Amino acid sequence: MEEEKGVTVGQESKNMALLIWIGTIFFGFIPGLVFYLVKKDDPYVVSQAKEALNWSITVLIGYVAGLILTMILIGVLVLLALGICHLIFCIMGAVACSNGKDFKVPYTLRLVK
Repeated sequence: MEEEKGVTVGQESKNMALLIWIGTIFFGFIPGLVFYLVKKDDPYVVSQAKEALNWSITVLIGYVAGLILTMILIGVLVLLALGICHLIFCIMGAVACSNGKDFKVPYTLRLVK
């Protein structure tokens, strides 16, 4: 077990948080929402579920904006950049969670508190 900010993070919590971030790559907001609603007893998993959920909502808003912008042809670049950022930030979250660290995505809207 590792200690982060005085809180002990167990292997099971690390694995669940890792599943949240990997699931976010493929399934969007669904893994974050499921773990946020189900795992209320584990503060580390809940914090990572909130972060993944916030990031997924931000990406969804970006995809909608990109689809609207495809009418003026710049939306394709927005969608490409957003897809790359989504992949990179989810991988960074998975790596941080596998080490038991708290991961915060830098450019996200904090809608779920």
